[in-house]
Amino acid sequence: MSLIGSEVKPFSASAFHNGEFVDLTDANLRGKWSVVCFYPADFTFVCPTELEDLQNQYETLKALDVEVYSVSTDTHFTHKAWHETSETIGKIEYVMIGDPSHVISRNFEVLNEQDGLADRGTFIIDPDGVIQTVEINAGGIGRDASTLVNKIKAAQYVRNNPGEVCPAKWEEGSATLTPSLDLVGKI
Repeated sequence: MSLIGSEVKPFSASAFHNGEFVDLTDANLRGKWSVVCFYPADFTFVCPTELEDLQNQYETLKALDVEVYSVSTDTHFTHKAWHETSETIGKIEYVMIGDPSHVISRNFEVLNEQDGLADRGTFIIDPDGVIQTVEINAGGIGRDASTLVNKIKAAQYVRNNPGEVCPAKWEEGSATLTPSLDLVGKI
C-alpha cells in the first residue's frame, strides 16, 4: 500500500537539535512543510555524506518554509556523540530524531526488520501532515538533496494552484499543465 496521500501516523520521540535534547511528536510535522530523511545508522559511511548534503541545502529549504528531520534507529544520545565527534555531522543544524523503538521507521514503512535499521527513505510532507512524495534507496546508494528543492517547489505549486500539474523536470517559473480532455494524446 502506498503512503502517498496518507497522514503521518502518531509517534513520540527524543531528538538531538542544536546541542540539546528535544521531544517531538507527529504534531511537529504539521503546520509547515517537512522533509523526513531516514538513514540506516550513525557512525557509518554513506550516511554522513547524505546528511552533510542535506545540511548544505538546509538554508534553501528553510527559505521554502520547510523543516528537515533526519531519523535513524539510533538513540538521541548516539546522535549527540556523533555530532560531537564528526566534523561532517557537527555542521548539522536540523533535528536528528532517535527511533530505537522502531515506531517511526515502521510508520513510514522503511524498517528493515531483519537488520533493525531504517532504509534510506525520504518523505516530503505537506502542512496538513500528508505525505506527498516518497523516495526509497538501497543501502549503498546515497541521495542527492538538491533534488528535494525542485520536488518541494513542485509540491507547493500544485497545492497552491489546484487543477494544475507539474511535468517532468519542472522548475519554478516554467510551464505547467492543466489536465483536460483536450490534452489527451497531444503531449
